[in-house]
Amino acid sequence: MDLVHVLTDGFFILLQVVAAVVGMYQVVLSLFGVRRRRKTKEHPPTKSFAVLIAAHNEEKVIAPLIENLLRLDYPRELYDVFVICDNCTDNTAGVARRAGAIAYERFDPEKRGKGYAIEWMLDQLWKRPRQYDAVVMFDADNLVSPNFLQVMNNKLCDGARVIQGYLDVKNPYDSWVSISYGCAYWYTNRMWQLARYNLGLPNALGGTGVCIDTALLKEIGWGATSLTEDLEFGVRCVMRGIYPTWAHDACVYDEKPLDLKASMRQRLRWMQGHFDCSHRYFWPLMRKSLRERNWAMLDAALYLFQPMRMLIVLLTTGMLYFQVFSPDFFQLTNISQLFPNWFWVSLNIFLYAQLPIAMMLERIPAKAFLGLFVVPVFMLTWFPVTTAAFFTRRNRVWNHTLHTRAIRLDEIRSR
Repeated sequence: MDLVHVLTDGFFILLQVVAAVVGMYQVVLSLFGVRRRRKTKEHPPTKSFAVLIAAHNEEKVIAPLIENLLRLDYPRELYDVFVICDNCTDNTAGVARRAGAIAYERFDPEKRGKGYAIEWMLDQLWKRPRQYDAVVMFDADNLVSPNFLQVMNNKLCDGARVIQGYLDVKNPYDSWVSISYGCAYWYTNRMWQLARYNLGLPNALGGTGVCIDTALLKEIGWGATSLTEDLEFGVRCVMRGIYPTWAHDACVYDEKPLDLKASMRQRLRWMQGHFDCSHRYFWPLMRKSLRERNWAMLDAALYLFQPMRMLIVLLTTGMLYFQVFSPDFFQLTNISQLFPNWFWVSLNIFLYAQLPIAMMLERIPAKAFLGLFVVPVFMLTWFPVTTAAFFTRRNRVWNHTLHTRAIRLDEIRSR
Protein backbone atom coordinates (compact mmCIF):
# COMPACT_ATOMS: atom_id res chain seq x y z
CA MET A 1 0.00 0.00 0.00
CA ASP A 2 2.91 2.34 0.69
CA LEU A 3 4.08 2.11 -2.91
CA VAL A 4 0.53 2.65 -4.18
CA HIS A 5 0.17 5.72 -1.96
CA VAL A 6 3.51 7.14 -3.07
CA LEU A 7 2.58 6.72 -6.73
CA THR A 8 -0.90 8.17 -6.22
CA ASP A 9 0.44 11.09 -4.20
CA GLY A 10 3.11 11.74 -6.80
CA PHE A 11 0.52 11.73 -9.59
CA PHE A 12 -1.72 14.25 -7.82
CA ILE A 13 1.22 16.48 -6.95
CA LEU A 14 2.23 16.46 -10.63
CA LEU A 15 -1.38 17.22 -11.62
CA GLN A 16 -1.48 20.16 -9.22
CA VAL A 17 1.82 21.52 -10.54
CA VAL A 18 0.71 21.21 -14.19
CA ALA A 19 -2.67 22.85 -13.49
CA ALA A 20 -1.06 25.66 -11.50
CA VAL A 21 1.80 26.41 -13.89
CA VAL A 22 -0.26 26.26 -17.09
CA GLY A 23 -3.12 28.19 -15.50
CA MET A 24 -0.84 30.94 -14.18
CA TYR A 25 1.01 31.09 -17.48
CA GLN A 26 -2.21 31.75 -19.38
CA VAL A 27 -3.46 34.29 -16.80
CA VAL A 28 -0.23 36.30 -17.04
CA LEU A 29 -0.12 36.16 -20.84
CA SER A 30 -3.76 37.19 -21.15
CA LEU A 31 -2.99 40.49 -19.43
CA PHE A 32 -1.12 41.50 -22.58
CA GLY A 33 -4.36 41.15 -24.56
CA VAL A 34 -6.06 43.98 -22.68
CA ARG A 35 -4.32 46.69 -24.68
CA ARG A 36 -4.30 46.92 -28.46
CA ARG A 37 -1.15 48.16 -30.14
CA ARG A 38 -1.37 50.78 -32.84
CA LYS A 39 -2.70 49.64 -36.18
CA THR A 40 -0.37 48.36 -38.86
CA LYS A 41 1.01 51.07 -41.14
CA GLU A 42 -1.17 51.57 -44.21
CA HIS A 43 0.52 50.66 -47.51
CA PRO A 44 -0.72 51.19 -51.07
CA PRO A 45 -2.33 47.99 -52.46
CA THR A 46 0.50 46.30 -54.33
CA LYS A 47 0.42 42.64 -53.29
CA SER A 48 -1.44 40.14 -55.47
CA PHE A 49 -3.44 37.27 -53.98
CA ALA A 50 -4.70 33.84 -54.97
CA VAL A 51 -7.78 33.37 -52.81
CA LEU A 52 -8.49 29.66 -52.27
CA ILE A 53 -11.80 28.26 -51.03
CA ALA A 54 -11.78 24.60 -49.96
CA ALA A 55 -15.21 23.09 -50.68
CA HIS A 56 -16.85 19.68 -50.45
CA ASN A 57 -20.54 19.62 -51.47
CA GLU A 58 -21.08 23.28 -50.59
CA GLU A 59 -23.51 24.35 -53.36
CA LYS A 60 -25.95 25.76 -50.77
CA VAL A 61 -23.54 28.18 -49.08
CA ILE A 62 -20.66 29.01 -51.39
CA ALA A 63 -22.26 31.71 -53.57
CA PRO A 64 -22.53 34.36 -50.78
CA LEU A 65 -18.82 33.97 -50.00
CA ILE A 66 -17.75 34.36 -53.63
CA GLU A 67 -19.99 37.43 -54.04
CA ASN A 68 -18.50 38.79 -50.81
CA LEU A 69 -14.92 38.20 -51.97
CA LEU A 70 -15.45 39.80 -55.37
CA ARG A 71 -16.61 43.01 -53.66
CA LEU A 72 -13.71 43.50 -51.26
CA ASP A 73 -12.20 46.96 -50.84
CA TYR A 74 -9.14 45.99 -52.84
CA PRO A 75 -8.22 46.43 -56.53
CA ARG A 76 -10.00 43.64 -58.39
CA GLU A 77 -7.08 43.12 -60.77
CA LEU A 78 -4.79 42.16 -57.87
CA TYR A 79 -6.60 38.98 -56.83
CA ASP A 80 -8.41 35.94 -58.21
CA VAL A 81 -10.83 33.63 -56.42
CA PHE A 82 -10.38 29.86 -56.80
CA VAL A 83 -12.70 27.15 -55.51
CA ILE A 84 -11.28 23.68 -54.84
CA CYS A 85 -14.22 21.36 -55.51
CA ASP A 86 -12.91 18.38 -53.57
CA ASN A 87 -14.66 15.07 -54.32
CA CYS A 88 -17.97 16.90 -54.80
CA THR A 89 -21.09 14.98 -55.73
CA ASP A 90 -23.29 18.06 -56.05
CA ASN A 91 -23.15 21.19 -58.23
CA THR A 92 -20.59 23.15 -56.19
CA ALA A 93 -18.42 23.74 -59.27
CA GLY A 94 -21.30 25.07 -61.36
CA VAL A 95 -22.52 27.40 -58.61
CA ALA A 96 -18.97 28.67 -58.06
CA ARG A 97 -18.41 29.42 -61.74
CA ARG A 98 -21.73 31.24 -62.11
CA ALA A 99 -20.84 33.36 -59.07
CA GLY A 100 -17.59 34.45 -60.74
CA ALA A 101 -14.92 32.15 -59.28
CA ILE A 102 -12.42 29.86 -61.02
CA ALA A 103 -13.41 26.30 -60.08
CA TYR A 104 -11.03 23.35 -60.03
CA GLU A 105 -12.51 19.88 -59.58
CA ARG A 106 -10.53 17.18 -57.80
CA PHE A 107 -11.47 13.51 -57.44
CA ASP A 108 -9.35 11.28 -55.23
CA PRO A 109 -11.26 8.87 -52.94
CA GLU A 110 -8.05 7.80 -51.19
CA LYS A 111 -6.73 11.23 -50.22
CA ARG A 112 -9.76 13.00 -48.83
CA GLY A 113 -9.82 16.14 -46.75
CA LYS A 114 -8.90 19.78 -46.78
CA GLY A 115 -5.15 19.30 -46.34
CA TYR A 116 -4.86 17.08 -49.40
CA ALA A 117 -7.14 19.38 -51.40
CA ILE A 118 -4.97 22.43 -50.65
CA GLU A 119 -1.78 20.58 -51.51
CA TRP A 120 -3.25 19.51 -54.86
CA MET A 121 -4.55 23.02 -55.61
CA LEU A 122 -1.20 24.63 -54.91
CA ASP A 123 0.39 22.34 -57.50
CA GLN A 124 -2.21 23.52 -60.01
CA LEU A 125 -1.63 27.13 -59.01
CA TRP A 126 2.12 26.97 -59.60
CA LYS A 127 1.45 25.77 -63.18
CA ARG A 128 -0.68 28.80 -64.08
CA PRO A 129 0.90 31.60 -66.12
CA ARG A 130 0.01 34.18 -63.51
CA GLN A 131 1.79 33.94 -60.16
CA TYR A 132 0.74 35.71 -56.96
CA ASP A 133 2.54 37.29 -54.02
CA ALA A 134 0.49 35.42 -51.45
CA VAL A 135 -2.16 32.74 -51.03
CA VAL A 136 -5.22 33.28 -48.83
CA MET A 137 -7.37 30.37 -47.64
CA PHE A 138 -11.04 30.27 -46.62
CA ASP A 139 -13.70 27.67 -45.95
CA ALA A 140 -16.80 27.61 -48.11
CA ASP A 141 -19.16 28.68 -45.30
CA ASN A 142 -17.16 31.84 -44.44
CA LEU A 143 -17.81 35.53 -44.95
CA VAL A 144 -15.05 38.15 -44.91
CA SER A 145 -14.74 41.78 -43.84
CA PRO A 146 -14.30 44.15 -46.84
CA ASN A 147 -10.86 45.29 -45.65
CA PHE A 148 -9.41 41.77 -45.40
CA LEU A 149 -6.98 41.85 -48.34
CA GLN A 150 -5.91 45.42 -47.61
CA VAL A 151 -4.93 44.41 -44.07
CA MET A 152 -3.04 41.41 -45.44
CA ASN A 153 -1.31 43.68 -47.96
CA ASN A 154 -0.18 45.91 -45.08
CA LYS A 155 1.15 42.98 -43.09
CA LEU A 156 3.01 41.51 -46.05
CA CYS A 157 4.56 44.88 -46.85
CA ASP A 158 5.76 45.05 -43.24
CA GLY A 159 7.55 41.73 -43.67
CA ALA A 160 5.05 39.16 -42.32
CA ARG A 161 5.04 35.79 -44.08
CA VAL A 162 2.19 33.91 -42.36
CA ILE A 163 -0.84 35.84 -41.10
CA GLN A 164 -3.98 34.72 -39.28
CA GLY A 165 -7.14 36.84 -39.52
CA TYR A 166 -9.61 37.47 -36.70
CA LEU A 167 -12.02 34.52 -36.39
CA ASP A 168 -15.62 35.36 -35.55
CA VAL A 169 -18.84 33.34 -35.60
CA LYS A 170 -21.37 33.91 -38.37
CA ASN A 171 -24.36 32.54 -36.46
CA PRO A 172 -23.73 33.04 -32.71
CA TYR A 173 -27.39 33.56 -31.78
CA ASP A 174 -28.83 30.48 -33.48
CA SER A 175 -28.49 28.08 -30.52
CA TRP A 176 -26.83 27.58 -27.15
CA VAL A 177 -24.08 25.67 -28.92
CA SER A 178 -23.28 28.42 -31.42
CA ILE A 179 -23.25 31.16 -28.74
CA SER A 180 -20.85 29.00 -26.72
CA TYR A 181 -18.56 28.89 -29.75
CA GLY A 182 -18.90 32.65 -30.03
CA CYS A 183 -17.85 33.28 -26.42
CA ALA A 184 -14.88 30.95 -26.84
CA TYR A 185 -13.76 32.65 -30.07
CA TRP A 186 -14.09 36.19 -28.68
CA TYR A 187 -12.00 35.16 -25.68
CA THR A 188 -9.40 33.42 -27.85
CA ASN A 189 -9.08 36.35 -30.24
CA ARG A 190 -8.44 38.84 -27.46
CA MET A 191 -6.77 37.01 -24.58
CA TRP A 192 -4.90 34.39 -26.57
CA GLN A 193 -4.12 35.63 -30.06
CA LEU A 194 -3.83 39.38 -29.48
CA ALA A 195 -1.84 38.81 -26.28
CA ARG A 196 0.71 36.67 -28.10
CA TYR A 197 0.87 39.14 -30.98
CA ASN A 198 1.64 41.95 -28.51
CA LEU A 199 4.42 39.85 -27.00
CA GLY A 200 5.92 38.85 -30.35
CA LEU A 201 5.03 35.19 -29.84
CA PRO A 202 3.76 32.99 -32.69
CA ASN A 203 0.01 33.01 -33.26
CA ALA A 204 -2.01 29.86 -33.80
CA LEU A 205 -3.46 29.28 -37.27
CA GLY A 206 -7.21 28.73 -37.27
CA GLY A 207 -7.78 26.81 -40.49
CA THR A 208 -9.40 29.71 -42.32
CA GLY A 209 -8.59 33.37 -42.88
CA VAL A 210 -4.92 32.47 -43.30
CA CYS A 211 -2.56 34.37 -45.61
CA ILE A 212 0.80 32.82 -46.60
CA ASP A 213 3.64 34.31 -48.58
CA THR A 214 3.95 32.43 -51.89
CA ALA A 215 7.75 32.27 -51.73
CA LEU A 216 7.48 30.55 -48.35
CA LEU A 217 4.97 28.01 -49.67
CA LYS A 218 7.24 27.18 -52.58
CA GLU A 219 10.24 26.98 -50.26
CA ILE A 220 8.90 24.58 -47.62
CA GLY A 221 5.85 23.15 -49.41
CA TRP A 222 2.41 22.74 -47.90
CA GLY A 223 2.90 19.22 -46.52
CA ALA A 224 0.03 19.56 -44.03
CA THR A 225 -2.43 16.72 -44.60
CA SER A 226 -3.50 15.88 -41.04
CA LEU A 227 -7.03 16.51 -39.71
CA THR A 228 -5.74 19.87 -38.40
CA GLU A 229 -3.70 21.04 -41.36
CA ASP A 230 -3.58 24.58 -39.97
CA LEU A 231 -1.90 23.48 -36.74
CA GLU A 232 0.55 21.27 -38.60
CA PHE A 233 1.65 23.98 -41.04
CA GLY A 234 1.95 26.52 -38.23
CA VAL A 235 4.22 24.24 -36.19
CA ARG A 236 6.43 23.57 -39.20
CA CYS A 237 6.82 27.33 -39.65
CA VAL A 238 7.69 27.91 -35.99
CA MET A 239 10.34 25.19 -36.10
CA ARG A 240 11.97 27.12 -38.95
CA GLY A 241 11.90 30.37 -36.99
CA ILE A 242 8.97 31.78 -39.01
CA TYR A 243 6.31 32.98 -36.58
CA PRO A 244 2.70 33.35 -37.76
CA THR A 245 1.36 36.77 -36.85
CA TRP A 246 -2.08 38.20 -36.11
CA ALA A 247 -4.38 40.58 -37.99
CA HIS A 248 -6.98 41.77 -35.49
CA ASP A 249 -8.71 44.04 -38.01
CA ALA A 250 -9.20 41.44 -40.77
CA CYS A 251 -12.32 39.50 -39.81
CA VAL A 252 -13.55 36.10 -41.01
CA TYR A 253 -17.03 34.90 -40.03
CA ASP A 254 -17.34 31.13 -39.72
CA GLU A 255 -20.55 29.11 -39.46
CA LYS A 256 -20.77 26.93 -36.34
CA PRO A 257 -22.89 23.83 -35.64
CA LEU A 258 -26.27 24.33 -34.01
CA ASP A 259 -26.64 21.08 -32.07
CA LEU A 260 -24.36 19.31 -29.63
CA LYS A 261 -23.98 16.14 -31.69
CA ALA A 262 -22.63 17.98 -34.75
CA SER A 263 -20.43 20.13 -32.51
CA MET A 264 -18.90 17.14 -30.76
CA ARG A 265 -18.24 15.44 -34.09
CA GLN A 266 -16.44 18.55 -35.34
CA ARG A 267 -14.41 18.97 -32.15
CA LEU A 268 -13.53 15.28 -32.13
CA ARG A 269 -11.88 15.77 -35.53
CA TRP A 270 -10.04 18.84 -34.23
CA MET A 271 -8.76 16.98 -31.16
CA GLN A 272 -7.74 13.89 -33.17
CA GLY A 273 -5.67 16.14 -35.40
CA HIS A 274 -4.26 17.99 -32.39
CA PHE A 275 -3.14 14.77 -30.69
CA ASP A 276 -1.63 13.57 -33.97
CA CYS A 277 0.39 16.78 -34.40
CA SER A 278 1.39 16.78 -30.74
CA HIS A 279 2.69 13.23 -31.05
CA ARG A 280 4.85 14.16 -34.04
CA TYR A 281 6.06 17.66 -33.17
CA PHE A 282 5.92 18.27 -29.40
CA TRP A 283 9.27 16.78 -28.37
CA PRO A 284 11.25 18.05 -31.37
CA LEU A 285 9.86 21.54 -30.79
CA MET A 286 10.43 21.36 -27.03
CA ARG A 287 14.04 20.17 -27.45
CA LYS A 288 14.75 22.91 -29.97
CA SER A 289 13.21 25.59 -27.74
CA LEU A 290 15.37 24.54 -24.78
CA ARG A 291 18.52 24.17 -26.88
CA GLU A 292 18.11 27.61 -28.43
CA ARG A 293 16.51 29.16 -25.30
CA ASN A 294 13.66 30.29 -27.48
CA TRP A 295 10.50 31.40 -25.67
CA ALA A 296 8.43 31.53 -28.87
CA MET A 297 9.12 27.88 -29.63
CA LEU A 298 8.46 26.91 -26.02
CA ASP A 299 5.08 28.66 -26.13
CA ALA A 300 4.20 26.82 -29.34
CA ALA A 301 5.21 23.53 -27.72
CA LEU A 302 3.00 24.25 -24.71
CA TYR A 303 0.11 24.85 -27.09
CA LEU A 304 0.73 21.38 -28.54
CA PHE A 305 1.01 19.88 -25.05
CA GLN A 306 -2.47 20.93 -24.00
CA PRO A 307 -5.00 19.41 -26.40
CA MET A 308 -7.33 22.33 -25.73
CA ARG A 309 -7.34 25.62 -23.87
CA MET A 310 -10.40 24.60 -21.87
CA LEU A 311 -8.35 21.82 -20.27
CA ILE A 312 -6.67 24.48 -18.13
CA VAL A 313 -10.03 25.54 -16.72
CA LEU A 314 -11.15 21.94 -16.13
CA LEU A 315 -7.96 21.09 -14.24
CA THR A 316 -8.01 24.19 -12.06
CA THR A 317 -11.74 23.81 -11.41
CA GLY A 318 -11.13 20.23 -10.34
CA MET A 319 -8.41 21.32 -7.95
CA LEU A 320 -10.68 24.04 -6.57
CA TYR A 321 -13.49 21.53 -5.96
CA PHE A 322 -11.39 18.87 -4.25
CA GLN A 323 -9.35 21.23 -2.10
CA VAL A 324 -11.88 23.91 -1.14
CA PHE A 325 -15.30 22.26 -1.36
CA SER A 326 -14.38 18.64 -0.68
CA PRO A 327 -11.42 18.67 1.72
CA ASP A 328 -12.36 15.22 3.03
CA PHE A 329 -11.02 13.79 -0.24
CA PHE A 330 -7.47 14.79 0.70
CA GLN A 331 -7.89 13.74 4.34
CA LEU A 332 -9.27 10.31 3.50
CA THR A 333 -6.74 9.60 0.76
CA ASN A 334 -3.83 11.28 2.57
CA ILE A 335 -2.86 13.05 -0.67
CA SER A 336 -0.67 16.12 -0.35
CA GLN A 337 -2.14 19.58 -0.88
CA LEU A 338 0.59 21.48 -2.66
CA PHE A 339 -1.04 24.94 -2.92
CA PRO A 340 -3.22 26.86 -0.43
CA ASN A 341 -6.96 27.28 -0.96
CA TRP A 342 -6.70 30.97 -1.80
CA PHE A 343 -4.44 30.14 -4.75
CA TRP A 344 -7.05 27.95 -6.49
CA VAL A 345 -9.88 30.39 -5.72
CA SER A 346 -7.92 33.32 -7.15
CA LEU A 347 -6.74 31.37 -10.20
CA ASN A 348 -10.26 30.25 -11.08
CA ILE A 349 -11.67 33.75 -10.63
CA PHE A 350 -9.07 35.14 -13.02
CA LEU A 351 -9.59 32.36 -15.59
CA TYR A 352 -13.37 32.63 -15.63
CA ALA A 353 -13.33 36.44 -15.59
CA GLN A 354 -11.33 36.48 -18.83
CA LEU A 355 -14.39 35.59 -20.92
CA PRO A 356 -16.64 38.56 -20.00
CA ILE A 357 -13.63 40.90 -19.91
CA ALA A 358 -12.63 39.85 -23.42
CA MET A 359 -16.20 40.31 -24.66
CA MET A 360 -16.38 43.79 -23.14
CA LEU A 361 -13.06 44.76 -24.68
CA GLU A 362 -14.28 43.47 -28.06
CA ARG A 363 -17.55 45.42 -27.64
CA ILE A 364 -19.70 42.35 -28.22
CA PRO A 365 -23.49 43.09 -28.14
CA ALA A 366 -25.07 42.82 -24.68
CA LYS A 367 -27.34 39.91 -25.62
CA ALA A 368 -24.27 37.74 -26.25
CA PHE A 369 -23.41 37.86 -22.52
CA LEU A 370 -26.34 35.53 -21.89
CA GLY A 371 -24.16 32.86 -23.47
CA LEU A 372 -21.90 32.96 -20.41
CA PHE A 373 -24.57 30.97 -18.55
CA VAL A 374 -24.30 28.01 -20.94
CA VAL A 375 -20.56 28.15 -21.63
CA PRO A 376 -19.72 26.04 -18.50
CA VAL A 377 -21.96 23.25 -19.83
CA PHE A 378 -20.31 23.47 -23.24
CA MET A 379 -16.88 23.37 -21.60
CA LEU A 380 -17.74 20.14 -19.80
CA THR A 381 -18.48 18.47 -23.15
CA TRP A 382 -14.81 18.93 -24.06
CA PHE A 383 -13.87 16.20 -21.58
CA PRO A 384 -15.56 13.26 -23.38
CA VAL A 385 -14.50 14.71 -26.75
CA THR A 386 -10.86 14.93 -25.71
CA THR A 387 -10.91 11.50 -24.09
CA ALA A 388 -12.40 9.91 -27.22
CA ALA A 389 -9.90 11.79 -29.41
CA PHE A 390 -6.97 10.48 -27.39
CA PHE A 391 -7.98 6.87 -27.98
CA THR A 392 -8.79 7.46 -31.68
CA ARG A 393 -5.89 9.83 -32.41
CA ARG A 394 -4.60 7.65 -35.25
CA ASN A 395 -7.78 8.26 -37.20
CA ARG A 396 -7.10 10.24 -40.40
CA VAL A 397 -10.60 10.04 -41.91
CA TRP A 398 -12.07 13.46 -42.65
CA ASN A 399 -15.65 13.99 -41.41
CA HIS A 400 -17.35 16.80 -43.30
CA THR A 401 -19.37 19.39 -41.36
CA LEU A 402 -22.63 20.03 -43.18
CA HIS A 403 -23.45 23.69 -43.97
CA THR A 404 -26.91 24.64 -45.21
CA ARG A 405 -27.56 28.29 -44.29
CA ALA A 406 -26.51 30.89 -46.88
CA ILE A 407 -26.00 34.01 -44.75
CA ARG A 408 -24.78 37.23 -46.35
CA LEU A 409 -22.51 39.88 -44.88
CA ASP A 410 -25.30 42.48 -44.62
CA GLU A 411 -27.24 40.13 -42.34
CA ILE A 412 -24.28 39.85 -39.96
CA ARG A 413 -23.76 43.60 -39.82
CA SER A 414 -27.41 44.22 -38.97
CA ARG A 415 -27.62 41.76 -36.06
